[in-house]
Order: sequence, then C-alpha cells, then structure tokens
Amino acid sequence: MKRSCDYACHSPKHKIARRQFIGTMAAGSIAGGLGVFTSSSAAEALKSQQKRVVVFNMHGGLSQLESWDPKPGTDTGGPFRSIETSVPGVRISELMPETAKIMHHLCLVRGVNTSEDDHGKGGYMMLTGRRQSPAAEYPQIGSVMAKALADEQNPLPGHILITPGGGGGRGNESAYLGPRFSSLAVGGGKPPQNTERPGTITDADDSLRQDVRREAAKKFLSRRRTAITDAYTHSYELALRLMSQRDSFDISKEAVRDQDRYGSSDLGRQCLLGRRLLEKGATFVQITHSNYDTHNENFNFHLEQVGEFDRPYATFIADLAERGMLESTLVVVLSEFGRTPGINLYYGRDHWSRAWTVAMAGCGVIKGAAYGKTGPNGTEVTDGQVDHANLFHTYLSAVGLDSMESFDIEGRDMPMADPASKPIKAILA
Repeated sequence: MKRSCDYACHSPKHKIARRQFIGTMAAGSIAGGLGVFTSSSAAEALKSQQKRVVVFNMHGGLSQLESWDPKPGTDTGGPFRSIETSVPGVRISELMPETAKIMHHLCLVRGVNTSEDDHGKGGYMMLTGRRQSPAAEYPQIGSVMAKALADEQNPLPGHILITPGGGGGRGNESAYLGPRFSSLAVGGGKPPQNTERPGTITDADDSLRQDVRREAAKKFLSRRRTAITDAYTHSYELALRLMSQRDSFDISKEAVRDQDRYGSSDLGRQCLLGRRLLEKGATFVQITHSNYDTHNENFNFHLEQVGEFDRPYATFIADLAERGMLESTLVVVLSEFGRTPGINLYYGRDHWSRAWTVAMAGCGVIKGAAYGKTGPNGTEVTDGQVDHANLFHTYLSAVGLDSMESFDIEGRDMPMADPASKPIKAILA
C-alpha cells in the first residue's frame, strides 16, 4: 500500500491542497491582452506543421541521484546502483529499468543550476523561464505554447493540465497572454465534469438557446468589450467544444491491452490520457507526478515514486515513437530543483538546485545524449552548465519557434523568453 506523503517540507507551497490551489488560481486576477506575434513570420511558419508539447512536472523535487545522474559507490550515492541503457556509456538509476530501454530517444541535460531552493520560486522559474519579480508576472510554458502553436479552430483546449481528481477548473498561468491560454484541469481518464447535455434538452432547443446567448453577447460586447468579457464569451464556446469532445478524455475507449501496459496507477492513467489527447490534436499537456519532497526516507520513497513513474513514462515515449509522433512532440521531464548530494540524519535529501537534471525527448532535440556533467559526488556542475532561462529558450527552439520573438500584447512587445538568455544549441538537432 502506498504510504501517505508526510515527509514534505513545511513551505507554504505544501500547505495548500492541490484542488484548493487550482480553484484559488482559477478565481485569481485576469490579465488583459490577446495579442499576436510581433512578426507574422513565426505564426505563418507553424501553420503547415503541428507541434505538440508534453511536460512531466515531478513536483516536490525529483532526486537526480535516484534517477538521471546516479553516483553509486560514493558517499553521496545512496544504496541504488546505476544500470546500462540503450545508449552505450549513458547510465541511469536502477529504479528506471524500462526508461533505460528507451534512452536512445532521450536527451539528458545534467548540468542544470538554477540557484533557487524554494519550491514556489523554483517551480515558477522552471515553468516560466524567468525569476519571480514584483514588477511583472510571466506566462508559464503551457500558455506560451498554446498561444504560439495552437490552432484557434482546434476543438480541444490549447493548454491541458492532467492531475488526479482534476475537475475542469481553470488556472491563471497565462499572465498577460490572457485567460484564453490558461490551463483546463482534467482528471485521470474521465471526461470533464458537467460536459454532458441533459437528455431533456433536444438538439434543436440547445441550438436555439445558444443562438440567443450569442446574439445577447454580441450586443453586450459592442458596448462594453474588455478582456474579461472576451474571456467569458470564450469560456462558453470552449464549454460547447468540450461537450463535443467528451470521448477524447475517456480512456475507457482505449484498448484493454493499452490500459494494461500503462498500468492502473494514477500516473499510468494520466499518461494514457495524455497520449489519447495528443492523438486527438491537443497542443500542450502537462502531467503532474508528486510528491518528491523527500526530506525523510528519500530512498524508500524514491523506490516507490520513481518505480511508479518508470513504466508509464517509458511506454508513453515508446508509443509516441512507434506512432511517428515523437518527431513532432517535445516531451520534457522537469522539477523545481533536485535533491542534495548529502544525506541528512533522517535518511533524506534536502533541496538542491545547483547540480541536477532535466530530461527531454522528441522534436528538434538530439537523441540518445547526455549533455553536461556533474562532479564525482554530484555536488557541482563541471561541464555544460545551464539554467531555467536556457531551458525555456531551448523548449521554444525545439518546436520550431524563434525564442527571441515577441508577442504583441496591445501594442507592446513582450518577449516569449528572457531576452538576456539563449537556447542550448548543442542539444538542438
């Protein structure tokens, strides 16, 4: 039986229940502006090719030493061995035997140094590519990708967050891009709640009432149009589209064999739903796996957590490759930071942002590579050091965007990524 996650640090981030957090964010302030690229060339270049992005957010701080960058036989290495992978010379933790088989699809970035050990600030940096500032709020990667890549005619939302128990709430990750590009939270394998029309309402009656609503909205918007009223109008149309796409969220429609391959865990269902949504045309999907904040009993908990992650993740990557989708889908495995090489008196590892790993696969990222290096004990980056801003630029570049481009937000140029940084060109194919 999986034990309760009572080992997390007592930061404010972990004192908020996830569903409460999502609900709070959904009710948050709405930023205006639904602009387009400053240069139309970026948007035009993407019309002929569908790009997709998937982010696995290993919430809490995945230990690089028990996953992508093991140091067995050292005073910091812990009890687990490293194993060979499908790429000669690249070894990962023995907790990931299935992932080892698909290493030839992956690119490990082992020299990440973000120098931020706070959960909230670290998570913000990794998802926005910027440090938090009282002067501005920046959109997260899902919102940026939804705005830059998603087709407005796509019946599925451009930014989908899959979490256990997700019930259709909206986030506020889009900042100045506007609420249209915020996430829709859905659960592990079932259609969003309240998306089925009551049987007492006929098609004709429903069509008539939608026509009346649209006409009333049109008259109202002609006099009082704002970003908020646009958001309300869009939310109604999105709800209608979701109703027509209920089956896209229903993994019971998938073959029993596939359901068995992904497994019955929450993460297994999330991964299968992610694959199904990509096949239905989704642009951006974020899958959350938590909680890796292992200040106590790091090894026992990683044995469970990484073991639960290994099989569905490897199956997900292999399926995308087999279906010819990996070449157009960027898959990123990130966290807010890693774990300390030093082992504390509770057999735990604490927060460590100075030398850890992010894994990527697909799109314009080179395959079967490990870029960057940490020292023998994993305490520092010794080669190929990068940070959150470099990574964000790289994600954009990998899907064919010019990461130095800007969005036009009500006549103001807003850079997609930190203009003071640049992509990691060495890992771009």
